[in-house]
Amino acid sequence: MSSKKIAAETHFPDPPAVVVREYDETRDKAAVEELERRCDVGQPGEAALVTDLMGDPIARVRNFISHVMLVAEYGYGGEIVGVIRGCIKTVTSGKTRSRNEFPVYVKLAYILGLRVSSTHRRLGIATKLVQELESWCKDKGAEFAYMATECNNHPSLNLFTQKCNYAKFRNPTVLVQPVHLHYKSISSNVAILRISSQLAEAIYRRIFSCSEFFPKDIDCLLNNKLNLGTFMALPKQSLQNWNPRTSGGLPTSFAILSIWDTKEVYKVQVKGVSALKHVACLGTRVLDAMVPWLNIPSIPNVFKNFGFYFLFALHMQGKQGSRLMKSLCKFAHNLARDDVDCKLLVAEVGQMDPVREAIPYWKKFSWDEDIWCIKKLGEAANKDLDDWFKSTIPSPVIFVDPRDL
Repeated sequence: MSSKKIAAETHFPDPPAVVVREYDETRDKAAVEELERRCDVGQPGEAALVTDLMGDPIARVRNFISHVMLVAEYGYGGEIVGVIRGCIKTVTSGKTRSRNEFPVYVKLAYILGLRVSSTHRRLGIATKLVQELESWCKDKGAEFAYMATECNNHPSLNLFTQKCNYAKFRNPTVLVQPVHLHYKSISSNVAILRISSQLAEAIYRRIFSCSEFFPKDIDCLLNNKLNLGTFMALPKQSLQNWNPRTSGGLPTSFAILSIWDTKEVYKVQVKGVSALKHVACLGTRVLDAMVPWLNIPSIPNVFKNFGFYFLFALHMQGKQGSRLMKSLCKFAHNLARDDVDCKLLVAEVGQMDPVREAIPYWKKFSWDEDIWCIKKLGEAANKDLDDWFKSTIPSPVIFVDPRDL
């Protein structure tokens, strides 16, 4: 028998199918944690930020009422080789109804935490995970889906924009400040108040009604255990004229923000840095500890697992607004200074947001563009949202929900 005839009669089994299903904590937790640990981050020899989920793999979306986590199985043994998370929320679109200026809300799906094993890439697994998640979100009534990634994450951008038909939509700025060993001094003319979640909700609904992505369930966000509180800064002389319990308006000049603690959900660390940079960073901390009054800008130990505080809902108003926001950021820094596991302060704001200029940050740790991509899943309940979806001009303020991190 000729070799050609043998080849023709040889039967090769079909490749195993990819099965996508919902995450089952009792049987999948260990496999998902192992998959997350194995996934490559960055290129060999490059500094990379590695995420270590704390405890529950689904914790990143559990803070939303409507959420799901899907896993992809490959092979006849059902090995878990991919994972994706998603949630659905109702947010503002930046548009208002012309007569009463009430915000126009949109039901939005958010996609995050996509991971595929490095040994099973280019098999269409990531695409299938995204498609299955989109189908789940559409069944739950989501009108649009969006995702966020760093501007240099080309594989993720190519997947969503070229294979899954997402369009680049918004480009907020990520601002990062290290937490130093010394405390930052705050002017004696500035009063900083911690306000109740009820008052914070009322203020936020008022000042963010025309922004994009402001969550309708802001009350759930503010009352979440990971929210460390909402704080206002105002000139001390304003305290005589403004009382949060009795005044119906807002102070002439003020700044406000809330602080989210990420440590219970995940921790991060920097890998791939040379020994020389390790020593240089250590040197800044030693000097800062020895002579704290010099206010040396030390670099914390980011080479071991650490958490960070996320500053959100930042807003300033009035002639002294910028000065007051800087004082609030100093207050947040000092709060983080007392938390031994917190090494960074992070904020994400729209590029045209005036508050951006008042937030201290290190350029080397920050990046100008965090790319958000969006896709229409079905017919929107409000036809005005078609214009919003196609608009390349954002509202000045983009509200970044810390639950999306």
